Amino acid sequence: MMNDWNGYRDTLLERVGDFAKQTPDVLRGLMTMEKAAEKTGHLDPRIHELIALAVAVTTRCDGCIAVHTRKAVEAGATLPEISEALGVAIALNAGAALTYSARVIETFQQLPKA
Repeated sequence: MMNDWNGYRDTLLERVGDFAKQTPDVLRGLMTMEKAAEKTGHLDPRIHELIALAVAVTTRCDGCIAVHTRKAVEAGATLPEISEALGVAIALNAGAALTYSARVIETFQQLPKA
């Protein structure tokens, strides 16, 4: 096993609770944003969590991965669905790398000629 994600998630949520005691408005603000994203009900909770997982991967957030994997499964997501969402994240990361590679080429092309 690479990581103990259940233990990590539990410990993380404890530390988030500690942080919330220090700055409750910050956590309330985050929860307000999260609830606002769910409020319209246009997306099925399963789809919402699959998007959250794809974003968690692209932002490299272990805490988000731990929390939203569980939430996705609780919402009924299957491993094939999660894998497909992750495939989209991988493709977009590759696309972003390609886009930023084009910026490098453009930067190179704009350098003064020696």
